[in-house]
Amino acid sequence: LEDQLIRASRSTTNNIAEGWGKFHYKDQIKYCYQARGSCAEIIDHLDIAVEENYCDKEIFDRIEKLAQESMKLINQGSSKSGEQ
Repeated sequence: LEDQLIRASRSTTNNIAEGWGKFHYKDQIKYCYQARGSCAEIIDHLDIAVEENYCDKEIFDRIEKLAQESMKLINQGSSKSGEQ
């Protein structure tokens, strides 16, 4: 589970960076969607960690809030990508 969390968190930023480097709008959006999916995956893995008593609910709540805020920013960025 720890490894999955690390991979999902790295995937989020990696997809944002890779999408930023793409020229075409549709490619940029595809990577934003992937990044958003990775944020949701982080929340799911942490939910499992709480269920299995690997982490406290308080920690989950803080990280979930950050992940939700990140997804909102990704949504905003993906809607502005077409304006370039």
